[in-house]
Amino acid sequence: MTLHTTHPSPVASGPVSATAVRGPRRALLTACYGTLLVLITYTVPTTTLAPTAAALHAGAAAQTWILTGALLGLTALLLISGTLADDHGRKRVFTLGAVLLAASAALGALAPDTAVFLVARVVQGGASAAVLAPSLGLVSHAYPAGAARVRALGGWGAAVGLGIAVGPVYAALLAQWANWRAVYGVLAALALLLAGLAAAFLTESRSEHPRRLDPLGALTLAAATAALIAGLAEGRSGWLRTTPLLLLALGVLGLAAFALVESKVAEPMLELALFRDPGFIASGTGALFTGLSIVGLMSCLPTVLERGLGQTPLAAGLVLAIWSGLSVVAALQARRLATRLAPTTQLAAALLACAIGEAALFGPAPGSGWLRLVPGLAVAGVGSGVLNAALARLAVSSVPAHQSAMGSGANNTARYLGSALGVAIALALINSGHAAAGPAAGVTAGADRAIVVAVVLCLLGAAVALWARAASRRRTAAPEA
Repeated sequence: MTLHTTHPSPVASGPVSATAVRGPRRALLTACYGTLLVLITYTVPTTTLAPTAAALHAGAAAQTWILTGALLGLTALLLISGTLADDHGRKRVFTLGAVLLAASAALGALAPDTAVFLVARVVQGGASAAVLAPSLGLVSHAYPAGAARVRALGGWGAAVGLGIAVGPVYAALLAQWANWRAVYGVLAALALLLAGLAAAFLTESRSEHPRRLDPLGALTLAAATAALIAGLAEGRSGWLRTTPLLLLALGVLGLAAFALVESKVAEPMLELALFRDPGFIASGTGALFTGLSIVGLMSCLPTVLERGLGQTPLAAGLVLAIWSGLSVVAALQARRLATRLAPTTQLAAALLACAIGEAALFGPAPGSGWLRLVPGLAVAGVGSGVLNAALARLAVSSVPAHQSAMGSGANNTARYLGSALGVAIALALINSGHAAAGPAAGVTAGADRAIVVAVVLCLLGAAVALWARAASRRRTAAPEA
């Protein structure tokens, strides 16, 4: 028995023309720009929530959905978008997503009330899924194999970190210099530019054997993930209320229904046999633990900086940029590890580095300042960059070549479901802190609990990656059946 391996597309022989060199590079830059824009769109509410809520007269519940709306649309449609892209055209789905992102961002900029703005955010999430899921497939098609593909996937991973770094700072600066509506207006213009670049520079690619649509699988998956995200969002107002418990139960039942549907249909959207491949398991669980232990904690770090250490939203965004900025650098340099470490080994090492970095964040106190956080943020940033590059490699190498966008969609679905759960856990722990010294001390005490949980989750993720590495070696060494 052997692991599934992806076979590179045939490459024409002869001298390489300038056009042949520019084509893949343009495709890579367009895919990375799309990924960057998706992450910026995802993160802008973290530093514009207050002015947005004030202008739209949004209450506490609505503010939760301002933060969560895009995540709902994104998570519900990632795997579906990836499957459609593989079967009906990656360029087509990517370009359509860019156009829809432009329209929904413009709607958000012009929203007259909270309801319209929340609809715009959910649609922005769905449009982002249509951009993000095909992006790795486009990169893989442009760079079929070898060192060039490793470098390209590292660039894609760097775009993830850069978007997380740029989004909060961009939004805070533009909201301060203009207003929160301008943040979404500029995003609309940038998304239109993306659509133009996609139309001009991308080459259409799709599976040679497209599958039939799987409407029941798509419906059950979208409903399940939407219910889970909604339940986690509603849980922030109290976990023992009927609404979050019912939504979470529906989400779990929906996932079970999705698995049942996929096991019965002739051409499933997600082939359950992939879960017998340690590489695919490592890809999914690695992404899940990334969301749970890293994205979840770091998404809540601005809250600790503002409420616990007295920083402004802009200052909090800049401090967080230490982590995300270094993740960009590390992702770009991760190609140097490709010849030395298997992706699963790289994944385990990166999660261990993140655990060390997060542990170094332990112990913030009111008045201690943000400088003491820099070493931990730096180590966690390097680990996150290596992690993003490793996950990108695993997402496309653990599935057949003609399903690369589906692999990306599955990987990112796990990542953002993990992020939603990670944020819910971190916020619950941060808000659980009580201290006689005052609210700020309570926040920092709660942050310590969140840090401990995040470190433990990082270590669990590393253990799963090491198991996958050992299982892959056993399968490779086993004789053919």
